[in-house]
Amino acid sequence: MNDKFYSLPEEKQLRIINGGFHVFSQNSYKKSPMQEIADSAGISKSLLFHYFQNKKELYLFLWERACIITMEYLTKYGCYEPTDLFEMMERGMGAKVEIMRRYPNIAAFTIKAFYERDKEICGEIQKSYQKYFGMKARHALTRVDPNDFIPGLDLERMYREMYLTSEGYLWEVFQSGGTFDAEKLETDFSEMLAFWKKIYLRKKGQEK
Repeated sequence: MNDKFYSLPEEKQLRIINGGFHVFSQNSYKKSPMQEIADSAGISKSLLFHYFQNKKELYLFLWERACIITMEYLTKYGCYEPTDLFEMMERGMGAKVEIMRRYPNIAAFTIKAFYERDKEICGEIQKSYQKYFGMKARHALTRVDPNDFIPGLDLERMYREMYLTSEGYLWEVFQSGGTFDAEKLETDFSEMLAFWKKIYLRKKGQEK
């Protein structure tokens, strides 16, 4: 735990976290200057180095914070409680929308970090991802009844494709420079869910 950072008032912590999310979501790890992060957070670069020894420490701290924040909200919304996969995903989107109201660049940062290939950090990011999300996703699928879906469907592959589509959609929104619009996000995601239900769910009367 970073005691120096957590001794700060919550409002200042939030500014530094959001400043880091913003800068790292716009550039690669190597091309993200600490000065720019400090400017975005409204503090001096020397003060930023007081809280974090170097860029790697700050980056991995932000990744860890993003994971913890996401898991807290997913738990709050009961995302892994239903046995209906699409209800899980609906609750998950509700959680993400609430997170992005407080941390506007968190989704863009996590997607960028997941695909970051800098050797200094990529190994730790992938290991952490499996710890937080890989096991949760596999556990969620064990609660789903395969008989609810079309015969012969690979549920794990289907879930991964839907996940990647959702993340790709979010990435496209942020890369286009558009502002965060919670209502449009929820509408678009509801349309995606309706499409997936239509193609993946077993029709009434269809053989099991």
